[in-house]
Amino acid sequence: MTRTVVRGFLAAIALAALPLTAFAQTSVVTAIGPRVGFSIDPDQFVVGGHLAVGPIAPSLMFVPSLDLGFGDNRTVVAGNFDLQYHFRTDSRWHPYLGAGMGISNETVERRSGNDVTASEVGGNVVFGAMAPTRSNTQFFSELKLGLGDIPSMKLIAGWNFGI
Repeated sequence: MTRTVVRGFLAAIALAALPLTAFAQTSVVTAIGPRVGFSIDPDQFVVGGHLAVGPIAPSLMFVPSLDLGFGDNRTVVAGNFDLQYHFRTDSRWHPYLGAGMGISNETVERRSGNDVTASEVGGNVVFGAMAPTRSNTQFFSELKLGLGDIPSMKLIAGWNFGI
């Protein structure tokens, strides 16, 4: 089990570094921001932060994030490494689709005091939309579906502050 987690973690780091190294001369961190929402399975309140890197290709962004989940007698720390394709539209809202890898560390709090901790790796599928605000930031809302042993679903809203 430990070897699988270590291999998954190393694979995630390698996958996360590929877009950054391949496009290092043209890609920059363009935004940073907070995110808040809830997850299902486990049922939790989620807070976190993210970076937007890119575009690494036309309309393609690399968006790593860190989420902390609280509730359901457990604490989850999740790192996500997502690629998002942003569709060009004439409307105020700009939809995007994405996919990526997620790594989560879950601590289950037991009444006996013997907490159980496990690390898991899985995939993410992301459906979202963003809209500019009057203060030159962007508001976004997204649905993230987890594949594997990571949270099954997250509904997240947040802001992008340009850098």
